[in-house]
Amino acid sequence: MAPKKSSARTAEQKREKSRPMSPMPKQRQESPGLETKVHPRPQYKAPLYAGSGKLKGKVALISGGDSGIGRAVAVMFAREGADIAIMFLPEEEIDAKETQSAIKAEGRRTLLLPGDVTDPDYCAECVDATISELGALDILVNNAAFQRNQESIEDVENAQMEHTFRVNFFGYFYLAKAAVPRMKRGSCIINTGSITGLEGEKTLLDYSATKGAIHAFTKALAAGLVEKGIRVNAVAPGPVWTPLNPQSVRKAADIAKFGADTPMGRPGQPEELAPTYVFLASNIDSSFISGAIIPVLGGQAIAG
Repeated sequence: MAPKKSSARTAEQKREKSRPMSPMPKQRQESPGLETKVHPRPQYKAPLYAGSGKLKGKVALISGGDSGIGRAVAVMFAREGADIAIMFLPEEEIDAKETQSAIKAEGRRTLLLPGDVTDPDYCAECVDATISELGALDILVNNAAFQRNQESIEDVENAQMEHTFRVNFFGYFYLAKAAVPRMKRGSCIINTGSITGLEGEKTLLDYSATKGAIHAFTKALAAGLVEKGIRVNAVAPGPVWTPLNPQSVRKAADIAKFGADTPMGRPGQPEELAPTYVFLASNIDSSFISGAIIPVLGGQAIAG
């Protein structure tokens, strides 16, 4: 008689089967996009992930923490023992409150900080509020992003190029600049890069450029902060199913092929990205890693 599969293995297989495969359902939203309206809902709860106290007593500030990758990271950080402050646009409050409830369900404190990362004063205020309300700032996750697909460079208006850089790059700079003087030895910064910053994407000219800038920023900042004992790394995801995607496409039908070109034949889910952020945030796991760009690409092999 063949041995029965372990319950853990069976649960893993069931979770894998639950991952939505391409083609994804046709849909489109106006910017900034809400996770509450995405179908199927992105998976962020990571029911098979058991926390082990890797971030016990830490405090994290996450931009774009209301939904998508930021939400999954917030929940997993909380499961590992961290208190969480999340930054989000006021229009995304409904998503932020769901994330807040998920963090509280993990038994951790949370702070909601609505505003716009293109405003340096807001970024500085978020750093101040995090330290004032939660007692410290140990982990900064720069994650907020804007993207809009365009077919050619002629379609990218100057205003779009400037806005994309202000959200995706300047927001990271403003937050890091405000946070670094307040961070102690052993703290870390994690930036969200992208496969587009490594390889480019013809319909995301401005977005790709910002992600390439983020990768270089990560390496330069890591070198500049190593003597302070602050590590800086980045995660470079491939296609991940988040509200960023339905609000980026020009037509609802365009979303159907999202993630289909990965070797796994589907987009990643936020909960599949979040453990990489835990790894980089934890001095238990990654104390000797700084200046790295970690690709999470659904099986795609790249050089660099």
